[in-house]
Amino acid sequence: MNVYGMARAFYEEYGIKSTAYASFQLAPTKYSKIVDVNVISGFDQDPVFIDELLKLAQTKYHDRSVKYLLVACGDGYAELLSQHKEELKEHYVFAANDYALFEKLINKVSFYDICEKYQLPYPKTLIITKDMVIDGKLNQELPFDFPVALKPANSVEWLSVDFEGRKKAFIIDNLPEFNMILDRLYKAGYTSEMIAQDFIPGDDSNMRVLNAYVDQNGQTRFMFLGHPLLEDPAPAAVGNYVVIVPDENDKIYQTIKAFLEKINYVGFANFDMKYDRRDGQYKLFEINLRQGRSSFFVTLSGFNLAKYVTEDLVFNSVFRETEYGRKDNPNAKVWLGVPKKVFRQYAKDNADKQYAEKLIKAGRYGTTLFYEKDSSIRRYLLMKYAFHNYVTGFKKYFSEKEG
Repeated sequence: MNVYGMARAFYEEYGIKSTAYASFQLAPTKYSKIVDVNVISGFDQDPVFIDELLKLAQTKYHDRSVKYLLVACGDGYAELLSQHKEELKEHYVFAANDYALFEKLINKVSFYDICEKYQLPYPKTLIITKDMVIDGKLNQELPFDFPVALKPANSVEWLSVDFEGRKKAFIIDNLPEFNMILDRLYKAGYTSEMIAQDFIPGDDSNMRVLNAYVDQNGQTRFMFLGHPLLEDPAPAAVGNYVVIVPDENDKIYQTIKAFLEKINYVGFANFDMKYDRRDGQYKLFEINLRQGRSSFFVTLSGFNLAKYVTEDLVFNSVFRETEYGRKDNPNAKVWLGVPKKVFRQYAKDNADKQYAEKLIKAGRYGTTLFYEKDSSIRRYLLMKYAFHNYVTGFKKYFSEKEG
């Protein structure tokens, strides 16, 4: 999804076809005319990643009059790019944070330490280690009541862990279930910390997602706040946004902008947060050090992601001012990652849903995957099949959350 969204952004802005490198291919990029996917076994790990990129720099991308722009579209690739930025910067242009900063931000344990340091609100949190689980130190009252949110601190390591009942993240209602899940995941080979958090009440429409781009000189080029109205309920994808409408919040904008610039961040940043009606604060869950899988919603509403990174790194354009996403933006559109009927059936009925319906009825909506300039019978049928799977997925996994 992320790869295709970025390729579409480049095609819309510059009319160019993108080239992608990956360890495997998924449906969103198949049968596409706007992105070529090169599958290289083991490319998502070292030494294959660095060896292949250096080899390509010698054999294919060696014209010194051309700038070759790298864009990471997954956590693992963002980490590898950060680790090898010194070796790769001679051959490619890209935005990557120093690895010391990357490590602090990508790991949720140290990220919450940073939130504490910079006074950014986040949910009440308990850090759980493997030793705590093995020693049975959790058979006691938690520092907050159930339900409890449970998620891995190390999202990259989590990708390779598999066990019965595995999910991207968990909402757990009682202590026996809590202990069972922890026991299973550590026996399955996960080694890093787990994060248990006070569950912030409310449905999907209490979430917000903020996208930003900070240029090579530390200037924030844009900030765009999205308001998710529905999330994927399937275990492997739980928490993935599937419907987003444009939003705005100047307090969030200025708080996050100041934070990113203070820590000398560069590149795309993607923040997940949730409104806590108990104290009126938007509380941060995590930062993704890349654009998110649903970030095409930003491009869809007129803030083309490819343009920001290209203007900065390829054309070295002068920074003028930060652009902020607004609800009254004439280009504002609803981003749909599911069929309209899934949105209408499962999203909570409220003023936000009515706003989305108004935009949809005016034809102001779109998807990442269905693109009229990249159409073919094979691609159309595959994307229709992918969208139809959401109908059965929601029917199987969706349950009403407490409001």
